[in-house]
Amino acid sequence: MLKFTYTETGLHLEHLSHSVEDWMTLRVILSLRTGQRLIVERGTAAFLLPANLVGLRSLESATQQETYGAVTLTPVDAEYVEVSLHGTWVCSSPDDVDGVFVVSVGDRTEWLVFKLWRESQNRTSPLRR
Repeated sequence: MLKFTYTETGLHLEHLSHSVEDWMTLRVILSLRTGQRLIVERGTAAFLLPANLVGLRSLESATQQETYGAVTLTPVDAEYVEVSLHGTWVCSSPDDVDGVFVVSVGDRTEWLVFKLWRESQNRTSPLRR
């Protein structure tokens, strides 16, 4: 499962061993115990990757093998490719820009998305050596 956390300061991606259903069950229980409102809806998340990342072609190949088209790669321009994923959006208010997006796709696709996202973050990090 891939878990995207959206905040005012940006996007954070995690690769978790839980299934979406198990994670969602835990999230609902937490919401009930804390009395926090929970909104769950199907949706799409997208982020950009540099078009020159090594491994992008492997991701293209892996996405073509996905049965439901849960991952789409779209060239934006000569420098970037948009990765779109179809999954579940979880937040506390319909107007929230902060929230969590979870998606489950094939193991290889999940690993490649996570690996490439992490590489893109290392390239753009101001703390990179």
